[in-house]
Amino acid sequence: LEILNSDEPIDLLFTDVVMPGMGGPELAEEARKCRPGLRVLFTTGFTDSAVFRAGVLDNTVNVLNKPYSRTTLAAAARGALDEEDGTQGQTEACS
Repeated sequence: LEILNSDEPIDLLFTDVVMPGMGGPELAEEARKCRPGLRVLFTTGFTDSAVFRAGVLDNTVNVLNKPYSRTTLAAAARGALDEEDGTQGQTEACS
């Protein structure tokens, strides 16, 4: 969050779904408060159905299942970056 609250240019947030403390979905939500339109790519070792069924993520997000190759990671990152989103700019400080 410190980096997200800085002037550092950020094109993509790549985060695991499950992390100690703050999970990936919560991190993405906080990140988008100060960087609306920030593209997010989640990664997880769980199956898509398990993550979606548990309500951790909804089916509109970009998820890359582990393990993955560099080629697959590059394609997923490119796909997330190429998504259309009308919001831009910084609106408030991150927590």
